[in-house]
Formats: sequence, C-alpha cells, structure tokens
Amino acid sequence: MKKFSGVYTALVTPFTKYGLVDAKAFKKIIEFQISQGIDGLVPCGTTGESPTLSHAEHDRVIATTVEVANGRVPVIAGTGSNATSEAVRLSKHAETAGVDALLLVNPYYNKPTQKGLYLHFRTIADSVGIPCILYNIKGRTGVNIETDTLVRLAKDCPNIVAVKEASGDLAQMKDVIARSPEDFAVLSGDDNIAVDLIASGGDGVISVASNLLPSHMKTMIHAALDGDIAKARAWEKNLAPFFASCFCETNPIPIKTAMAAYGWCEEEFRLPMCSLESEEHRKQIANALAPLDVIRNK
Repeated sequence: MKKFSGVYTALVTPFTKYGLVDAKAFKKIIEFQISQGIDGLVPCGTTGESPTLSHAEHDRVIATTVEVANGRVPVIAGTGSNATSEAVRLSKHAETAGVDALLLVNPYYNKPTQKGLYLHFRTIADSVGIPCILYNIKGRTGVNIETDTLVRLAKDCPNIVAVKEASGDLAQMKDVIARSPEDFAVLSGDDNIAVDLIASGGDGVISVASNLLPSHMKTMIHAALDGDIAKARAWEKNLAPFFASCFCETNPIPIKTAMAAYGWCEEEFRLPMCSLESEEHRKQIANALAPLDVIRNK
C-alpha cells in the first residue's frame, strides 16, 4: 500500500474584508473537507496563495490545519521556496507543528540547473525526518524536474516518497511511474487528467476542485483507484466543465470566487491576485456548478 493515494485538497486561504487571514472561515472549510471524506489536506500551496502570506501567517495556517484536523486526515504542508535556506526553515517549522508530510515546489524565478534542483531538494529532505512530496510545475516556476533527477532523488533520499506532477505532460508522468521505486507515489496536480494518470498507474490527485466538491472528487478518484474506470469517466464528464472553469483565469481566482458564491469565504485576494477580470468567466463558473449538488455553508 502506497503511503499517499486518493484525493488531497489544495486548500484556499480565506481572507477577511480587511485583508487578514480568516481563521474562522478556514476552520469551517477544514471541517467541511473532513466531513465529506477527503483523504488529506494541503495548506499553503499555490491555491492557498502562499506567495503572499507572511512567514508568520504561513506558519500559523499550517499549525491551524494540524490543530483542526487533529489526526483525522493527513496534513501535507506546502513549504517550498526559491531560497533553499527559507524552505528548510519553513519545513522544520511544519515538522515541529506536526504535519504528516511536506510539499516542496520547484524553486521559481532563479531557474536552477538539474544539479541545483537535486542539491536543493536533497538539502531540504535531509533537514527533516518526515516524508517529502516534490511539486513539479514548470508553468509556474520556469523549470522542470527531469525524470532522471526525480528518480535519483527518490533513490538517494528515503523520505522523498512522492511527486505532485503538474507539468501537464502525461508522457512524462508515465515515465516517472515506470522508472521510480515501487512505493513512490505519483499524484496529479491537475483535476482534468487525474483519471488518465490513475489509469496509467498513478495514485491520485492534489485537487483544486475538491475545495468546493470534496465528495464528488473522492467518488471519481476512488472509482478510478478501485479499477472502475467507466464510473470514474462518467464522473469526470460531469465535472469537466467545472474543471475547465477553475482555470478560466489564474488559480486560485476562480475556485475562491466559487467558494465565496456558496458562502465558504469572502471573495478576497492578496494583490497581485485580484477578483475575476471577466464577468463571462463568472457566468462560466456558475453554469458549470448549476447541475451539480453543491453544499452551501450554513
């Protein structure tokens, strides 16, 4: 049994109208996720607007997630950075706070070589004693973890146990599955190709859509993991319009807009993230959700 499989929610970070982290709303979102049977929680990732959280806020969001989850589901904390020393500090804090694993995004902007990527991730992994999941997202970071580098890290670092693949390149993902150690997990970073990945031997998804539709995503992903691809495809077809709407503008703008429409948070962002640019996109999100059984916050 692989340690990480299923559907993990890349949590939004709700803000108040005054621009502060909305702890009350965040706790409600966590309870909602757990009540709907989600497999795990991922605070402080891309969807959580981590680049605009202060270090104190970042630490607090992770600690709050651990506290509210209280061991009921795993917590995978986003602690990556383009500065290795900063990623080490964030990772050590998250380990002390009690998270189950770390999510380490590619260093962004400075575009390290493959040697630099290897040394970066190995340094972080060596600084902690908990599992590490690498987060490969070239579109946001400008650099790709090549499969040779990823396999080397998986073999050299016992606590590098998985990758969140958001390269959008299914052929690369299949290559990782074929060449990585047997107990190494490959998770999709894109909801729309999660079933394809699982059908190819992958293990699940770190999901944006599950912020609002946790039970829907769980049903789809677990059907695929159980080998019922026909059932998974049927769910995928129903959810595809919402998957598309989640990326009609830069993530997390659409999903947070949808969450706000159903009362889970305020429609508040940290600049340079801002409200939807297009009212047509707002209609697209609403139309995609209309046929789905979406739970409102009471």
